[in-house]
Amino acid sequence: MKIFITGISGFIGFHTAIAMSKLGIEVHGCDNFNAYYDPALKRARQAILRDQGVDVIECDIQDVHTLGPLFDRIRFTHFFHLAAQAGVRESMRNPQLYVDSNLNGFIRVLELIAGLRQDIRFVFASSSSVYGVNQTIPFKESDVTDQPASLYAATKKANELIAHSYHHIYKIPMTGLRFFTVYGPWGRPDMAYYKFTQSIDQGKPIPVYGDGTFTRDFTYIDDIVSGILATLKLTSSYDVFNLGNNKPQSVNQLVSLIEERLGKKAEIIYEPQPPGDVITTFADTQKSEQTLHYYPKVSFEKGLDLFIDWYLSYHHKSEPADLLTLYNSCSSI
Repeated sequence: MKIFITGISGFIGFHTAIAMSKLGIEVHGCDNFNAYYDPALKRARQAILRDQGVDVIECDIQDVHTLGPLFDRIRFTHFFHLAAQAGVRESMRNPQLYVDSNLNGFIRVLELIAGLRQDIRFVFASSSSVYGVNQTIPFKESDVTDQPASLYAATKKANELIAHSYHHIYKIPMTGLRFFTVYGPWGRPDMAYYKFTQSIDQGKPIPVYGDGTFTRDFTYIDDIVSGILATLKLTSSYDVFNLGNNKPQSVNQLVSLIEERLGKKAEIIYEPQPPGDVITTFADTQKSEQTLHYYPKVSFEKGLDLFIDWYLSYHHKSEPADLLTLYNSCSSI
């Protein structure tokens, strides 16, 4: 196998690349190291990837002039498209970013794959956001997903539709993975669990929307990676799977656990629910269990412990931490 991963220095791409490399798979990838959150974290991930012999190219997914020659030279067996502009609320403030990356970038990548005329499997990141204002709980892959609650969600739904059209025309085998609130070490600083931890640690107030009873199906990064790795064995032509934990937790529960782990009390500021947010996400994982043999193993409490251990090591060490040692100390794979 020879693998290419877009967004390889992003949260999920990084963990996926390391796991594949440990299996002896040849891994290449690209990342544009944008400033949506502190690029220093992506650079730290990049350093670990290179230490493990993973090839990281610095370029945008729309830069076909850089990627094209690489694909002419190396015959990849799998293409994992994990690059995207993330964030529900940011999509309301800066929609063009999402059009550029999640729509234009997605088309560029598919055009590249279609032009290869090679036997390559395409696996792409979708999101639980596609379920939008769906009232059926838990969310099943067979549910109607034509009522997105945000522009970000709409771009992810568009990805699934566009991917299917390219599959139909070019016969490219494709798999879409709907990720549910992925968390863990080396995670994204823009996500609530990370922001809450940082603010509580620094004695700053945290915003909680509504009354804190909103729930999210928090899924530990190692469980997500196990689902991604399972797609390496797929032979189906086109399919979409939920990768979630099937055990939603409330924001209040999240805050309480962080307080307990840090030994500090949160200063909470309650705010109205922002546009684009949904009340709950809850993955039905039966299809993933049956086809991918996907069974999440890391409890929310254990996963949060591992994240906070990493957070304290990464942010509080007076001397630069040995990055690979730090990675291995927080991995359950």
